[in-house]
Amino acid sequence: MSGTAEIYDAVLDPGKLDLLRGWVRRQDWFDGDPESLEQVTAYRFVDPDGEVGMESFLLSDGSQTYHVPVTYRGAELSDAADALVGTTEHSVLGRRWVYDAPADPVYVTEVCRVISHRDTAADHLLVEEDAVTPSPVNIRGGGDGLGQSPEASPRVVRVVNEENDAETDRPLIGSPGTLSGTWEDGDGTHTAVLVVVT
Repeated sequence: MSGTAEIYDAVLDPGKLDLLRGWVRRQDWFDGDPESLEQVTAYRFVDPDGEVGMESFLLSDGSQTYHVPVTYRGAELSDAADALVGTTEHSVLGRRWVYDAPADPVYVTEVCRVISHRDTAADHLLVEEDAVTPSPVNIRGGGDGLGQSPEASPRVVRVVNEENDAETDRPLIGSPGTLSGTWEDGDGTHTAVLVVVT
């Protein structure tokens, strides 16, 4: 398990969903209506140094599910202006710079480690209640040691596809070099590959 992520009962201005809606409309992989996007669920990883927050959202516009991982930082990330999703004021932590996670080296290192070690997502610690709950997404790394290679590069699957057929040239759920997730919503249980390391 990837540790425990601290979650505060905080107010964000603007809120996460507002930031994400504004950002996804500018991405070439998104062709839906950003205003109809709603959060289905999310999962987290933990920075071993405790500096960078990592949260991966599953968003739906009613017909398609999108995977949008981001990082939260207390200061700007050097040479990453193109990956800036936006800034938000956190009522406990102050200003946070929100980045598209694949551009953040802390996320890259951690997602490769999770995949390589066949690890899972972090539990959630609700700070004000001092209560720990499991991740709402059952995340599992497919293994194979790629996370130990400095050349390892994670490719985030942005448009979620639950097909699991090698003949369609898609990575198999749970296969080596992948991060797969299982979650539930009003339509039932879903499983898909969310990240592939090449």
